Amino acid sequence: MSTAGHREIAFDCRFFLGDRPCVWHKQTGVLCTCDRYEPIEQRLLVVKLDAMGDVLRSTALLPALAAAHPRAAITWITRKESIPLLQRNPYVTEALEFGADALIHLQTRTFDRVINLDASKTSAALATAARSTRKDGFILDERGYVQPTNDAARRWLEAGVFDDIKRQGASTYQDRMAEILGLAGRAHRYVFELGDEERDRASKHLESIGLDFERPVIGLNTGAGGRWPLKQWREDGYLELVTRLGRHGDVQFLLLGGPGERERNERLKAASRVPLLDPGCDNTVRHFAALLSHSDVVVTGDTLAMHLALALGRRTVVLFGPTSSAEIDLYGLGEKVVPDMTCLSCYKTSCDFVPNCMDLISTDMVERAVARQLAAARSVDRRREMKPFLCDTSDRSFSSSDTIGSSRWLPLTLR
Repeated sequence: MSTAGHREIAFDCRFFLGDRPCVWHKQTGVLCTCDRYEPIEQRLLVVKLDAMGDVLRSTALLPALAAAHPRAAITWITRKESIPLLQRNPYVTEALEFGADALIHLQTRTFDRVINLDASKTSAALATAARSTRKDGFILDERGYVQPTNDAARRWLEAGVFDDIKRQGASTYQDRMAEILGLAGRAHRYVFELGDEERDRASKHLESIGLDFERPVIGLNTGAGGRWPLKQWREDGYLELVTRLGRHGDVQFLLLGGPGERERNERLKAASRVPLLDPGCDNTVRHFAALLSHSDVVVTGDTLAMHLALALGRRTVVLFGPTSSAEIDLYGLGEKVVPDMTCLSCYKTSCDFVPNCMDLISTDMVERAVARQLAAARSVDRRREMKPFLCDTSDRSFSSSDTIGSSRWLPLTLR
């Protein structure tokens, strides 16, 4: 309400910024409280710091969370590199970079619910420091020990601590997290949106390196980042794959990667007899996503690129070795290529086995999976607006026991 001599300010509106005009006042000059007024009745805090891919796949919980808390403002604390993944997210009111500013917010604000799905001590300490009567996930006790807040969180903690339990897991990450939050059984999807200007910029970039938008594009995300080098597939495997697929039809190959893949991609380009289009390895996260969105099929390990491909509705072939394939929800958008080994889901950064799990993924396995996914993508107009969507097709898992003569083999058919 306005007071004598003062104009009314809707402090509780979700569009109120405090230090500058809201978007609607700036665009049309409307005053509080206008037709766009949305009063906030609850304030939720999400703490999710570690692994950019984990941050992105955790956005799948937001629609169900928002449905459970109508008129709630959601604040998300994460590391600097993950902030771009939350930009344009319609469910996130504010994304705070982990650091001094975020700590000041925790000291001065009160939340109706705090959610921390990371069992790291830093994340758990943030959840403990936040002022709230309800906390879900993991907190840090007075002794410095991470503690689960409910039975579902306890089971997830045990899976993280004991390898045998981890290997027995059959549920997806999103389903496990939804169980912790009391949201089990609700539909979920990634939430990641690109703007028209971002898509246009990527189109111009790809056009400048020779990509033909009328021909099928296979994106090859060749690396796995610095933390999990064992998740990347063999270079000779990629070379053999592009040679084989190049014989079948007029496909194009788009190299994808970050700074860590620069030398690897240069070696692949130099050794390949088939042209490999390279948009570079110094792109921002959002520009990388926009480039990737032009792929009909993305071949990748269990990486951020996999999560981005799924978030953008791209058909995806995922190569699994040291990480859990069961925890990844493909939303009917692709296939999992999994070697036949008993020690999978070891989460090791290196391995003494020769050949190791990623070495045992044959070119035949990947080639057949890509062929099936290209066939599934045929009916999709690649000029359509790139938005997240769900497909009714069931997830496919492909193991080394499958053969080239299998009835599941589909000829590579290209438009």
